[in-house]
Amino acid sequence: MSSPLQSVVIPAGRIEYRWAGPKRSALREVGQPVIVLLHEGLGSVALWKDFPDRLATAADLPVLVYSRIGYGGSDPCALPRPITYMHEEGEDILPDLLAALNVGPHILVGHSDGASIALIHAGAKPREALLGVAVMAPHVFCEEISVKSIRAAGKAYAEGNLRSRLEKYHGANVDCAFRGWCDSWLNPEFHHWNIEGYVDRITVPVLAIQGEEDEYGTRAQVDSIARRAGAEVLMLPACGHSPHRDQPDATLNALRRFIRELTDRH
Repeated sequence: MSSPLQSVVIPAGRIEYRWAGPKRSALREVGQPVIVLLHEGLGSVALWKDFPDRLATAADLPVLVYSRIGYGGSDPCALPRPITYMHEEGEDILPDLLAALNVGPHILVGHSDGASIALIHAGAKPREALLGVAVMAPHVFCEEISVKSIRAAGKAYAEGNLRSRLEKYHGANVDCAFRGWCDSWLNPEFHHWNIEGYVDRITVPVLAIQGEEDEYGTRAQVDSIARRAGAEVLMLPACGHSPHRDQPDATLNALRRFIRELTDRH
């Protein structure tokens, strides 16, 4: 069962969050882990829909889900975002959030940009309580397929109904959410963006899930993570950029097994 939306203030600003699953207070007493969800480049708490609850049920653990600065009901961000925005999220903002909410043992589960942020965090200076990382449709370097799809999204935002669709989830933050993501990825300097050096330094177990029909990245992304961090790779057929939406059962089964192995070791 989900808790109501709450908010916490950290140095970067006010962040909205909620808990899904078993009561957090009971689990804190015995030191059981929590799952931390990191959303995609256009995501938010609300855009995860029922996935946090389904994941909490599957893993029998509480799930922390939050909207990054510039998304959902969190504070707005300054535009344009720097092309290092994911580095700042993984190295500075995420650690501040975990500390503010007194999160102990935890597992990161990230999607797209959120997956990249999770990998940066795990390869930088993660807290000792990090048990493992599961990433869905991660990016570790910039590919032309990503730029092409994001350029198409920019056209849909300017000329179609994408802005109005996103506004339902981001409200006054809609331009922060979209322009902060789209304009950074379309910046010519982003062609050189690469976080493989962070992946080289990851020491916790990693699960990488990607759809075979991902319109934002090729298998080269997860293959790099496998080579550099020893990640287990799951490629899902009939699946695009969002495994948790396109293949929810297969994704939840893989996450449940991976998380159970981590918690058994813990």
